[in-house]
Amino acid sequence: MRTILAALAATTILAGAAQATTVYPLDRATILAGSPFDFKVEFDSVVKPEDVKVTVNGQDYKTILGKDAEFVAEEKGKEDKILGSALILRGLTIPTEGAYKVEVTSGSETKAVTWDVYNTAATPKAKNVIFMLGDGLSVAHRTAARIMSKGMTEGKANGRLNMDDLDHMAFIGTSSTEAVATDSANTMSAYMTGHKTAVNALGVYADRTPDSFDDPKVETIAEALRRQTKKSIGIVTTSELQDATPAAVVSHTRKRADKPEITGMMFDIKPDVVLGGGSAYFLGKDTPGSKRKDDKDYVKLFQEAGYTLATSKSELETASGTNTGKILGLFHTGNMDAMLDRGFLKKGTVDKFPDQPGLVDMTKTALDQLSKNPDGFFLMVEAANIDKMSHPLDWDRAVVETIEFDKAIGVAREFAAKHPDTLIVVTGDHTHGVSILGTVDDEKPGTDMREKVGTYAAAGFPNYTDENGDGYPDKIDVTRRLFLNANNGPDHYETFRPKLDGPFVPAIQNEKKEYIANEEYKTVPGAVFVEGNIPREGDSGVHAVDDVVLQSTGPGSEGFKGYMEQSDVYHVLADAFALGAKQTN
Repeated sequence: MRTILAALAATTILAGAAQATTVYPLDRATILAGSPFDFKVEFDSVVKPEDVKVTVNGQDYKTILGKDAEFVAEEKGKEDKILGSALILRGLTIPTEGAYKVEVTSGSETKAVTWDVYNTAATPKAKNVIFMLGDGLSVAHRTAARIMSKGMTEGKANGRLNMDDLDHMAFIGTSSTEAVATDSANTMSAYMTGHKTAVNALGVYADRTPDSFDDPKVETIAEALRRQTKKSIGIVTTSELQDATPAAVVSHTRKRADKPEITGMMFDIKPDVVLGGGSAYFLGKDTPGSKRKDDKDYVKLFQEAGYTLATSKSELETASGTNTGKILGLFHTGNMDAMLDRGFLKKGTVDKFPDQPGLVDMTKTALDQLSKNPDGFFLMVEAANIDKMSHPLDWDRAVVETIEFDKAIGVAREFAAKHPDTLIVVTGDHTHGVSILGTVDDEKPGTDMREKVGTYAAAGFPNYTDENGDGYPDKIDVTRRLFLNANNGPDHYETFRPKLDGPFVPAIQNEKKEYIANEEYKTVPGAVFVEGNIPREGDSGVHAVDDVVLQSTGPGSEGFKGYMEQSDVYHVLADAFALGAKQTN
């Protein structure tokens, strides 16, 4: 027994040593042939360069990778703490598809990873790709949107959403490289690069150094399009243009909060159509409302680069007729207001930004401009506020936002009907822990709102109406309405009612910097205190780990099926555009 235990201990020690070294790209990485990426080895200790051996498929790495790596004797962390030695090779490309086994040794440290380098067809399947993302889009959001928008009779929906009839489907795994949980940065980055990464990271593998800009980079789809094609690029969002989802199309940083720098990265790529919020990061520091710390005026720089500027819905309509093909639309200093506030209640910040375009308006404009390019385009459309309203458990706003997203999908489908060489992809980046439990019926007797919740047969059907036929309910505070509820969140008061006075603020900080239930809602008749189940530093609900649903139609959509990782989605996009083949002179 003692011998067995000794052998087991030795095996454990060796296994620990084998994991001490980290190699980027990580094991099982999928890499597009010819796509630039950074190679890095992090040793857990300070090693001598002569003791380091790196092979690729059994040969010295320089033979396969074609370059010498830089050796960093002492890589430093915070407060100049020595983390160990490192090897770094920037801008590497592997032109030939196949399996590549990378083995690294230095003394007792050893690590082996395998990369799958793939190529695409020589001829594109699709001329255009419209990638539409509902941030945080969960099954409950779309079910609620269908019921609220179309109605239901005797258990059957009275109509279908535009997304319902996209004919290819897959379940998508969203987890990050460091945890089962995820955020919008690493999830969208996986879609846009084909490489999974860590929470908060965009277009990089998250290394151990504190500098958010020196992490190993991978190519984004926008860079690949600029490198290999003459296609136009469009970005449409209801968030800040520097927010995680739009940023993932163009940027490289370990920290999604690097918004001033992300603006610069967007300018480096120069997408042909850029529409959303976040003007505060485009304006120089001396301009009122700016959040920059320098004098760079990216509004002026974009204009000098030939872009027509639009700052309102009316200006966007005018800009659409300028025929320049390049539009910069900045409609809010921060995130744009949700559709319920912007289009109906006139709450939120609508008084400050009264003429914001909607997602449908922006999608139409983008398609009109981008389709002028005979070589085609890639357009990313994000319904950001599905997520931003789900975090504070404001389900009515999130569902109305989902209806607007579906209307934008309708615009894309109308375009594709006239341009059948268009691939449409509709998905979420992650989910929220939300379900539809039934209904809340105000006409049930009593004042206890909890007793007005209908489950099973008592739920009946909600009584939303759409008399004007615009696809939105005439009002959301009907007497029998859907009851959505989260499985996570902070302490808060459940009011069982839509928040008509403005977006829900479920929790606020106390003197201990802990988030406690916002007592503003305590006085709402029938409100019930709900104890939270996340750490007390959290002010809102968190993302769920559930798979997201992806649906698609058009040339190349047959590549979406079964279970896929988010990084696999990029492979299908690259193949649809034949990004492995040079299409420019």
